[in-house]
Amino acid sequence: MAYRVDAIVVGAGVVGLACARRLALAGLETVVLESAYAIGQGISSRNSEVIHAGLYYRPGSLKARLCREGREQLYNYCEARSIPHRRVGKLVVACSDDQLGGLESIAETAGKNGCNDLQWLDASTAKSWEPALNCTAALYSPSTGIIDSHSLMMSFLGDAEAAGAVIAYGTPVLDGAVTESEIILKTGGAGTSEIGARYVVNAAGLEAPVVASGLAGFPKEHIPDRCYAKGSYFILSGRSPFSRLIYPIPEHGGLGIHLTLDLMGQARFGPDVEWISGPEYSVDAHKASRFMEAIRQYWPECPVERLQVGYAGVRPKLGSPESFADDFVIQCSATHRVTGLVNLLGIESPGLTSCMAIADEVLYRLCIHC
Repeated sequence: MAYRVDAIVVGAGVVGLACARRLALAGLETVVLESAYAIGQGISSRNSEVIHAGLYYRPGSLKARLCREGREQLYNYCEARSIPHRRVGKLVVACSDDQLGGLESIAETAGKNGCNDLQWLDASTAKSWEPALNCTAALYSPSTGIIDSHSLMMSFLGDAEAAGAVIAYGTPVLDGAVTESEIILKTGGAGTSEIGARYVVNAAGLEAPVVASGLAGFPKEHIPDRCYAKGSYFILSGRSPFSRLIYPIPEHGGLGIHLTLDLMGQARFGPDVEWISGPEYSVDAHKASRFMEAIRQYWPECPVERLQVGYAGVRPKLGSPESFADDFVIQCSATHRVTGLVNLLGIESPGLTSCMAIADEVLYRLCIHC
């Protein structure tokens, strides 16, 4: 007989933990199932740790709305809980006259998304702010920041556990079934078992479509195709010459090879976009020359000997490399007709920024009001 709780969250990344926190705070007996032996071992541990302002996303999309809402929630939460973060600001740069149209397009989209604090900088002003920078013009976003994502996840976990939630590590979801009254999941690990719940939130990241497809009784036409966009990072040894984040004009599938900073001031470059057949996280040192070519568009004096191999992440894209979804997919019963199930699919950037707003959206779609 399956053990029963009110709610199950599959996945203990930043989005899954944000959802578990909200469910537990709503008074529901909540269990988090995590296949790894620690929190945040997937997408959440392999990103730029940037709090995005919401400049790029299609107006009216979930990404646009949830990034904007989540950004403010995240800043407020970090302030209240003393989670390390900083509003460092970001410069989106045009490095030639033919890129000015792209910069203007970003400004127009940002305005439609409610990002009304952008500042246009000419080349001389941008260089006075960042002397190492080369650009024709720049957009300054003061609302962009950086965060210690592990501290954030630990805080979410602490809140959830204080409200009665339990996390089961080393417990992958093998399959499951939809019944009239609940959703039952079969789990592996040290031994197989079953757990049932009225509410299930599938926040399994890269594996979220697999979890959904393993549910007997779930309509398979609502399982999207998936593809993987790998992004590699290189680290800049020594001190960074920049005090703000530097972003070029976006490319297909990503935001270009940009410069971000961690809270200690170390710079890293990336991610690039490499379409792969399945998740893998090696970094090809030979990519350094291509990275240098991109970096020197906005930092001409970047010394190649300071560029060190960093790490890689994988974006959970939906669709194909030629035609992929440009938005989050949050499936609920209104879409798939399975009461109590929410699938969080294609939750890539700005998933970290949006995590608290995504959790609110999940409760709304489950008709849980608190």
